[in-house]
Amino acid sequence: MRVLLGLVLLAAVAGALYIRLAPSDPARWHRMPDSFTPGDAPGQAMRRVEAGEDGLARLHRIVMDTPRTTVLAGSVADGMITYVTRSAVMGFPDYTTVRRTDGQIELYGRLRFGRSDLGVNAARLDRWLERFRQGG
Repeated sequence: MRVLLGLVLLAAVAGALYIRLAPSDPARWHRMPDSFTPGDAPGQAMRRVEAGEDGLARLHRIVMDTPRTTVLAGSVADGMITYVTRSAVMGFPDYTTVRRTDGQIELYGRLRFGRSDLGVNAARLDRWLERFRQGG
């Protein structure tokens, strides 16, 4: 019984370490879907908002104020940025790609592990966009 418990504990620790330390490949995550339709789906959310000339730069500042968020790839100058935001306890990574296109900004948030994010990505995008609309 102790051996089984030890193996279960070891597997849990290994899983937690993998979640925190697994590399993020920009070639896989720094992209937008072929078909962009704003809305929510299991494990992902898409939003589109009108933006002025400095819209992407303004949104970038808002995103970078988010705890545990870093840039994976891209820049404001490139017109597309992918961010990684990690959960507080387990460090689960969520990826959000933001791009400027035709006077608008499109946001695509999705999880990496699991099937459901319990609405976390949609809520994060909505918080960012609320600050953006307020002039953040």
